[in-house]
Amino acid sequence: MDILTLSRIQFGGTAAFHILWPLLSIGLGLYLFVLEAMWLKTKNDAYYRQLRFWVKIFVLTFVMGTASGIPLEFEFGTNWAAFSNAAGDFFGNILGFESTVAFALEAAFLGIFAFGWKRVRPGVHLFANAMVAFGATLSAFWIMVANSWMQIPTGITVEGTKIIVTDYMVAIFNPGSLISFAHMEVASIETTLFFIMGISAAAILFAKDEVRKKFFLQSFRIALAIAVIVTPLQLFLGDVSGQEVAKYQPEKLAALEMHWDTNPAGTGAGYSLLAWPSMEGGHNTFDVQIPNGLSLITTHSMTGQVKGLNEYRPEDRPTPINSILTFYSFRLMVLCGITMFLLMLAGMLYWKKGWLSSESVQNHRAFWWLWVIAIPTGFVATEAGWMVREIGRQPWVVYHLLRTSQGISPNLSVAPVFTTTILFGLFYFVAIAGFIYFTHRIVRKGPDLTSPVLRYVPRAKKEKLETTL
Repeated sequence: MDILTLSRIQFGGTAAFHILWPLLSIGLGLYLFVLEAMWLKTKNDAYYRQLRFWVKIFVLTFVMGTASGIPLEFEFGTNWAAFSNAAGDFFGNILGFESTVAFALEAAFLGIFAFGWKRVRPGVHLFANAMVAFGATLSAFWIMVANSWMQIPTGITVEGTKIIVTDYMVAIFNPGSLISFAHMEVASIETTLFFIMGISAAAILFAKDEVRKKFFLQSFRIALAIAVIVTPLQLFLGDVSGQEVAKYQPEKLAALEMHWDTNPAGTGAGYSLLAWPSMEGGHNTFDVQIPNGLSLITTHSMTGQVKGLNEYRPEDRPTPINSILTFYSFRLMVLCGITMFLLMLAGMLYWKKGWLSSESVQNHRAFWWLWVIAIPTGFVATEAGWMVREIGRQPWVVYHLLRTSQGISPNLSVAPVFTTTILFGLFYFVAIAGFIYFTHRIVRKGPDLTSPVLRYVPRAKKEKLETTL
């Protein structure tokens, strides 16, 4: 392989592994905040038990995310120095905001949240909980701002090989940043909810006592109640994101639909369910279409015009191989989204019929197994969506300004990049296996339902108690 392809594989693999953990950090952060808020509002200690159980998995994901994010930072210098030199005035600053503001905020308050149960007042502890969730969300915001600017660079001027920012607010709030952030934020929450419900379903299936079964039934119901809002919202945000791509990156849209020829005025463009392009480009060797479907989805009109790939020079659009990856990644993402929506509806139906109870588990084991099988669905959807976003942008690293081939570091050789890619892959395999192992241990051990609830004791009362004793 050439050095460009190897570097893309290495960075893509590193990013694909790292993205798993912010997904869970964002979603679990919100879930933990909901649990603590409900505990303080209702004074029901069942929510406290839920909180103390799920925070263990949150801490595990935080550690994994921190460790896996470090190689990404270095790769901008080792593999993509030309890109960093050209776009670093903006891109580097935004990554700096993510590290020094968002990540630092999350890490600082995590200490108070994890160890401050008896040391700070309940309101302060809830605030620390909120700041952990907010820090994770803010981190996602800055990352999506940086990436959206690469997709739709605004607020800049080009001087030689340097991209100079002339208006930071225009660059930060480029046309894609807010919708991309919202789409990613909701994806994180939805992925986490299905992760929680899948783990809960597995624990319910193998529970040996009613107390444990009821605990995870409560986890399942809380997550499902949030999913009722989040799951359809994500479908809506996906549609809005598609409109943004159609407006600002029409060749990406054409690639992810393998749409080669612009449909004539007054006729609709078909939506391809299955397709395969000619390796020379210009047409598909076979195509299974829904008539007028692409026009309806993209323009909300049966005869809306959609530009085809043949409108653009071959060197300025995704290659046939990139089109294949983008095309099928998009359909995999949509399939996962629809699957999660249908599962959510099934969950609500079971809840309405009173079947989300410990007495009904044995009669509906297939239902619970579906949720176990669906644990990876949100992760797969997000990874597929990220492939659509990044591969569909090719051959540009900064859209229409800097080609990916121009962003590679000079004087790189194949051997070290190939070796480090293999080593990273082995490390990630071990890391995921370790995460699954320790998560399984946490779930198998189950919640602590007997220890006393840790409550804040004011200093004066503590001193009086100590004196009495």
